[in-house]
Amino acid sequence: MNSVTSFADHLAAAAAATDDVLLKTLATVESDEHCPPRLVAATRHALLGGGKRFRPFLVIECARACGASDLSAATAVGAAFECLHAYSLVHDDLPAMDDDDLRRGRPTVHKAFDEATAILVGDGLQALAFQIITTPPVPTAAAGPLARLLAEASGFSGMVGGQYRDLNAIGLDAAGVRLMQSMKTGALIRAACEAGAITAGAAPDVCAGYSAFGARLGEAFQLADDLLDVEGTAEETGKRVGKDEGGGKATIPQLVGVETARARLAETVEDAAGQLEALGADGGVLAEACRFVAERRS
Repeated sequence: MNSVTSFADHLAAAAAATDDVLLKTLATVESDEHCPPRLVAATRHALLGGGKRFRPFLVIECARACGASDLSAATAVGAAFECLHAYSLVHDDLPAMDDDDLRRGRPTVHKAFDEATAILVGDGLQALAFQIITTPPVPTAAAGPLARLLAEASGFSGMVGGQYRDLNAIGLDAAGVRLMQSMKTGALIRAACEAGAITAGAAPDVCAGYSAFGARLGEAFQLADDLLDVEGTAEETGKRVGKDEGGGKATIPQLVGVETARARLAETVEDAAGQLEALGADGGVLAEACRFVAERRS
């Protein structure tokens, strides 16, 4: 089996395993007589409406690379990351934020339901992420460090702070854009890689190495996203394109040009692959993940 097929199989397997955890978790939520059915329906719309499950894949594969044989804990941790990621998309799509009508080829939550429901869906998904990450099969010893990692990556110095910077991105220079992107998008990807190592019980220096790998991968992911906004279509990406330029927001392609941005993307992917080599990991699947990030069209 070649590495590309292996990567595709691993990504699909991670997605299926993640969805299984999410379905079981939502079934438990739904069984609570106090939970409003319409809120559950909107949460299902947000959480089960497609997506590659790339962050869970990173948790699982980094745990595997660190020697984990039982991946049930890593799969649960990955599902928690997906809940956090889904919450961010629901809120990011709101009229007060990026004001998007389309996500993964379907109406965004506030369009399919209403704005107040979308806000509450995001709030609920954030809480659900921490519920999952602090519940078996996640080891008790790892739950605290993982919860702190997820909180830091998604909070004021991570995703939330990056989103605020993005809302005020007009006039930023290249350094400001890179900082914003490292917080808004990169922090959760970096944390997913580190979380895989933590879940596997890896030593602190190894966990730090996977964090460094994730930081480079997150930078590449956002560069590819910016290029898709310039060159992609709504049919490919499942969301509106051209919105950054239309909104006057600074992006790396806008500031340095598309060709320079594409060259920087290639360099960043190579740097991420170099991080894997430095870790001495069997980087076949994770190395293909780097190339996937650079070449993706959605």
